Amino acid sequence: MSTATVSRVVHGLDGVRPSTRRRVLEVIEAMGFVPDSAAQSMVRGRKEVVGLVAIASRGPDTDIEQEGLLFIEEVLRGVESTLSPLGWPVLVSVRRSPDDAGAYPWLQKMSAKVDGLLIAEGIDEEHMTRLASRIPIVLISGSPDQPKADVVRSDNRAGIKAVVRHLIERHGRSRLFYVGGPAEAPDARERRAAFDEELARHPGARLAGSFEGWFVASSGQQAVREIVAARQLGGRAGEAPDAIVCANDQMAIGAMRELQAAGLRVPADMAVTGFDDIHLGALFAPPLTTVHQPMRLLGERACGLVLDRIADPTLPRRVELLPTELIVRESCGCPAAA
Repeated sequence: MSTATVSRVVHGLDGVRPSTRRRVLEVIEAMGFVPDSAAQSMVRGRKEVVGLVAIASRGPDTDIEQEGLLFIEEVLRGVESTLSPLGWPVLVSVRRSPDDAGAYPWLQKMSAKVDGLLIAEGIDEEHMTRLASRIPIVLISGSPDQPKADVVRSDNRAGIKAVVRHLIERHGRSRLFYVGGPAEAPDARERRAAFDEELARHPGARLAGSFEGWFVASSGQQAVREIVAARQLGGRAGEAPDAIVCANDQMAIGAMRELQAAGLRVPADMAVTGFDDIHLGALFAPPLTTVHQPMRLLGERACGLVLDRIADPTLPRRVELLPTELIVRESCGCPAAA
């Protein structure tokens, strides 16, 4: 019996007589043979690996090891829960910036090792088009206008609008300071646009200032330092912000820490809100009012889409929008839950 015949039986291919297949399987069972997964994937023309790419858009004074990538960690759990039943691993790679000259060659090398790519942020349209011509790609929290890749994202607009309405209508806050994420991040841009739109719908409220951060705690701290410095330079108490709306929880936690260090009370002197609903926010004092976005579900759905496209590259492009939810705790001024 030839090696080729045994290989065809092991990999479930046609062209083998039933009696021959039966004898081969009996021998495999008797010997306790385990087929080599790498060889099987080569026969099928697949690597059985999905890549997850994270761009750590960080400022020069932030440390990824200290700040962490809490959003990506949750997304990764969703990806792994989808791949685990298939026995497929996920190849994770984090790059500090999408803008340097080596970004595209790095993505090319990674694409050669996987069957599909999940990209969390930070690839321009030209590079996206080139990559998508050779491998299935799904963007996580990407722009819905990207024509060459599937997209899974959270409803940023509804989440931020709910926060602004709650602060103004429930608590009477009227001077809102906004701490945003990096301009190159699609979700950061969308959250800022929604904030401006909702604020404009309330004539009695206004923007008391803004700060463009990097989705890390130190950005919230720097924003508060600017607020405190303005107060100390003679700003009137009635002109200072009475609420800080942060585009993610890490910045909100940094803002609360800095407010407390400056002797300002949260929420009595200044309310603070976040976005994401990371576990740490619920443990902080006071617990953080925030917007829950389903980070694990983002990973699950993105992985599902890329697996679908690996199986059938001719599928039409898809964009999925996942719901967000306002999570009310004490940092906005609401009483503690019973």
